[in-house]
Amino acid sequence: MAGFDYHQHIHRDPGICGGEPVFRGTRVLLRIILASIAAGDTTEEIRREFPSLTDEHIRAAIAFAAASAVEDIPAPPPPFREAV
Repeated sequence: MAGFDYHQHIHRDPGICGGEPVFRGTRVLLRIILASIAAGDTTEEIRREFPSLTDEHIRAAIAFAAASAVEDIPAPPPPFREAV
């Protein structure tokens, strides 16, 4: 997903759903879709449940989660090497 800009599809607006992240053009909460993905729902199942979403919206949710994981999970320390 390198190069995919999820910001084009997800936004916050204090006047929409209390400022929680939603998908542009909808009132569908990002956290609901992330929970659906985590539960194993397919793209088709999610789109059936939320017909206002596109495949790009769902891709944006995955890209958001990936970017968040990079920010939240520290990189492991480099392996210890003994001097020779």
